[in-house]
Amino acid sequence: MRPTDGCGPAPGTRLDAAVIWRNRALRLLDHVPLPIAVVRFGGGILIVNRAMAAEFGLLPGQLRNRRILDFFTPRDSATLQALTEAVRLHRRSQYPARVSWTPSSGGERHGEMTVDLVSDTPEQTPNLLLSLRALDETAARPAPPSANPSAVASPIEARILAAAARGATTARIAKEIGLTADGVNYHLARLTRRWQLPNRTALVARAYALGVLTPGAWPPEVAGPR
Repeated sequence: MRPTDGCGPAPGTRLDAAVIWRNRALRLLDHVPLPIAVVRFGGGILIVNRAMAAEFGLLPGQLRNRRILDFFTPRDSATLQALTEAVRLHRRSQYPARVSWTPSSGGERHGEMTVDLVSDTPEQTPNLLLSLRALDETAARPAPPSANPSAVASPIEARILAAAARGATTARIAKEIGLTADGVNYHLARLTRRWQLPNRTALVARAYALGVLTPGAWPPEVAGPR
């Protein structure tokens, strides 16, 4: 046990509590459906949640230390200027920025990135808390038939669908592809919304109809470009 004088927390207790609450906050962040990232002011990515990583068909750890501008293109320079000025003057306001990006499913998307400046003390150079809101609805509409399977499903989504087509459980799919069970369910949920379908069986049927999976092949396999 740590020594204590009876008048306050034992040495290290506050640090331990801070670590516990940080871990809880990160777990909560990971389950928020809104794409969120924490970025250094210079642009290096510190943390992203699953929703943000899934936009690009990646795992959260694969975006760490990458530059946020490798993934998003700002559509107005005024916001970058306003952020630089806010840091200089130690302001703590929200700044909306119009951005575009290319998701794993292909095509260009447009949205609004809300930027909050966050730091432990006013004197510290703040990090940027980014939350993304898509302004287009292309992901919510059923995908039209296409000769290119990648136009209607990302490579990860296609592999999940192939595994689901042969009856693999969520846990088995996660192990094969290198995702968590929550990650697999997240991709399946995105597909059900995009294709407006009620369940996994319907997703598999639509995947064959759209050419994502190879007709007549067993075990099911992802179709190549045609």
